[in-house]
Amino acid sequence: MQRANAMLKLLGASAVLLSGTLIGMRMAGRFAKRPLQIRQLRMGLQILETEIVYGSTPLHLALHSISRRVQGDVARLFARTSEMLEEQADTTEECWRKAVNEVWPATALKEPEKEVLLHLGGILGRSDREDQQKHLKLTVINLQSEENNARDSQKKYEKVCKSLGILGGLLIVILLY
Repeated sequence: MQRANAMLKLLGASAVLLSGTLIGMRMAGRFAKRPLQIRQLRMGLQILETEIVYGSTPLHLALHSISRRVQGDVARLFARTSEMLEEQADTTEECWRKAVNEVWPATALKEPEKEVLLHLGGILGRSDREDQQKHLKLTVINLQSEENNARDSQKKYEKVCKSLGILGGLLIVILLY
């Protein structure tokens, strides 16, 4: 009986430790995903610049094309905007804003990137090619700065989150047993 009880305690302690470790890994994963998603956004916007300036592609078609060339949640942002523009229920700014707000919770991106994107949405489709090119380049530069900040945060906090997950699980095990 004591042996079975000891085995259950060991199993419970292992489960708590594993849970803490997984939580720490998940939090660390968000720090790793953010620079990647910003890079994907930058790439998508650079493609958009090329489509607008050199291809004279209509915005909804350009966004649809970009959604097939980038990956993950960032691709969903471009795809949703394209879909909303095809429906033509709202302005370009409204479609972009709605798509950003819809996709945002699934991303690892933070408020500064959101502000940059929402600002861009107010400009898309409202001016000539040269002006849009200028704004797209400025947005890419701003996102580059945010990507650098995200990389710094990743270096600082990724290991900390992993360690805290393991140590938090270990602390709970010690307190319970």
